[in-house]
Amino acid sequence: MELRQLEYFVAVAEERNFTRAAEKVHVAQPGVSAQIRRLERELGEQLLDRSGRSVRLTEAGAAVLPYARAALAAVEGARLAVDELTGLLRGHVAVGTVTSHSVDLPGLLAEFHDAHPAVEITLTEATSDELLEGLRTGRLDAAIVSVGATTPAGVELEVITDQPIVAAVSPDHELAVHSAISLDTLRGRALISLPRGTGLRTRIDEACAAAGFTPHIAFEASDPEVLAQLAERGLGAAILPGAFAEARSDRLRSVRIDRPALRGRLAFAWRADGPSGPAGRA
Repeated sequence: MELRQLEYFVAVAEERNFTRAAEKVHVAQPGVSAQIRRLERELGEQLLDRSGRSVRLTEAGAAVLPYARAALAAVEGARLAVDELTGLLRGHVAVGTVTSHSVDLPGLLAEFHDAHPAVEITLTEATSDELLEGLRTGRLDAAIVSVGATTPAGVELEVITDQPIVAAVSPDHELAVHSAISLDTLRGRALISLPRGTGLRTRIDEACAAAGFTPHIAFEASDPEVLAQLAERGLGAAILPGAFAEARSDRLRSVRIDRPALRGRLAFAWRADGPSGPAGRA
């Protein structure tokens, strides 16, 4: 029995597909199939049911799977223990981020790579809701997310910025003469917003629901710059971070939202019990 056989078996069991499993372990599909058949011959039982459209574990396969995972984890643990003893950090770090923010993330990742060149780094862009779920499940080690006044369950965070959420409008928009408005002023007005699952959208949806109305989202885009451009053309009021809108004061007017005041926080977040590996902890 070889470790690569266990690795291929676990990959197929998780992906339920030989092609995707082969891509995951960076081996040609025939090689994966051949090694798993060798493992089945050695154990004397069929581990995978290949008769359907997707691959399923047999009863024997389901019994073997936790032991295969434990064996692979033990080998990885031994490798990490030696690396820590010798001062060499290896492994993989998965980082997530919202689409737009003020953090020099490429610079930070470059610094980390210079300090730990043997660590593989992957970067994913997604909404705050998706990133927070990735932290809780262990798919991500750390992420830059947008959050409200309370810390989401299952994570810890370091706040990077805490700023007002504003309605950004064109200079000739009827709201442009105001420096601040109540949330109720936005009732029934055309709003331009990030999609559901993002921090800003969650803040405005929750605040409007508490005030007894549903916001009229006339336009939706995942890039804050696109929101600003739509507002500049007079298509509505863009819900944006205050600093982002102020940086475009030559073409937009920022109107503070009061009663209640809306604020958004950008934070560096990680799972409450910490990343599982040394690379993630570093």
